[in-house]
Amino acid sequence: MKRTMKKMVSMALTGTMAVAVLAGAGTSEVKAADKAKIGVLVADVSGEEAQGFRSYYENYIAGNYDVEFNYTDALQSAEDEKTAIEKFASQGCQAIISFSSNDRVQQIETCEKYGVYYAVASGVLDDTQYETYKTYEYFAGQVGPGNDTEFEAGKDMGAYYKEQGVSKVAIYGAFIPNPMHVYRVAGVLNGLGCTYGGESDMNAIAGQIFQDQTVDLSKVEGDVEVVSYLQGYGDTTTDELNAAIQKTPDAFISVGMATTFFAQSLSEAGISFSDIDSFTETNGNSMKNGTLTYLAGKYSSSIGPVFALVMNAINGNVIRDEDGNAPSISQGYLVATDSDTFDKYSVSDSGDAPIYDKETLDSIIGDNVTFEDVKTLVESK
Repeated sequence: MKRTMKKMVSMALTGTMAVAVLAGAGTSEVKAADKAKIGVLVADVSGEEAQGFRSYYENYIAGNYDVEFNYTDALQSAEDEKTAIEKFASQGCQAIISFSSNDRVQQIETCEKYGVYYAVASGVLDDTQYETYKTYEYFAGQVGPGNDTEFEAGKDMGAYYKEQGVSKVAIYGAFIPNPMHVYRVAGVLNGLGCTYGGESDMNAIAGQIFQDQTVDLSKVEGDVEVVSYLQGYGDTTTDELNAAIQKTPDAFISVGMATTFFAQSLSEAGISFSDIDSFTETNGNSMKNGTLTYLAGKYSSSIGPVFALVMNAINGNVIRDEDGNAPSISQGYLVATDSDTFDKYSVSDSGDAPIYDKETLDSIIGDNVTFEDVKTLVESK
């Protein structure tokens, strides 16, 4: 959409706000005395990480800022995401924060159409998508692990178990073709010393997994045997899990959601497992009392900077980098392999005193805040 056309659309929508069903571009800025309204797109509503993120926004952020968060139920498709954005726009939401990735291109274009700011808080756009949309007027940016970081997180996890001397493992790929899960799985295979379709390069492995829409075990070769591969948010059946357990893997390596779906069964079977999730109380108990032996996680308040980006945009300070592009700032993972390390990370990000507390966020919310201010703070955590 050309910039001139967008401005004409924005003016038309602004002029008809009082009678329009859908909220248009004229709703994107609010006065300081108004309560900001932010819609949140979520694919997962049951996982520990998702619940930790929601608690931080609804309990801590909403308790310290004049903002209202409106959450979706679990979104199953791109059409669900589009419908949710349109509903949020009609309800007067000025921004959308996305934790759902069925079709982020459509999400961005839908927000652009209705003049609603948009930010990515889980995963990131791929490089081609970012290049296409980085100058869009209502794209407020993305903060989170890039695909390279996701690959390295998986690689480190796979390498950990290889160094522990495992000979056979099961892998849970979570929601493929979600890019962050694809790159994590690619990293796990690389870290285990395995090839996929004869390839060990990050992009070559990821490209094949995207094409296959799964992990084809016939393509996996290496010193560590992958005896079972499971996939799907909650779609893996009990029979499939039991079949994997009966193959007695030395470890169950998960790139997300194992602590939600499989912790009890794996603990009962005495199989050590890993996850890429969050430093929540339940996960801490699994590490202390169960067989969770490796967690790469983000603290629940790691989504604070994304909130700062959309609040700045709502209040009229749309953050852009030195080239005029929407911010794209990478975050890494913290790793715990024992309870003491886990507790150190989780205690430092407690509900009443999160790492991104109000005092910290206030330093990157305001009329004079720049891209460098946000980037410097995120990279310091």
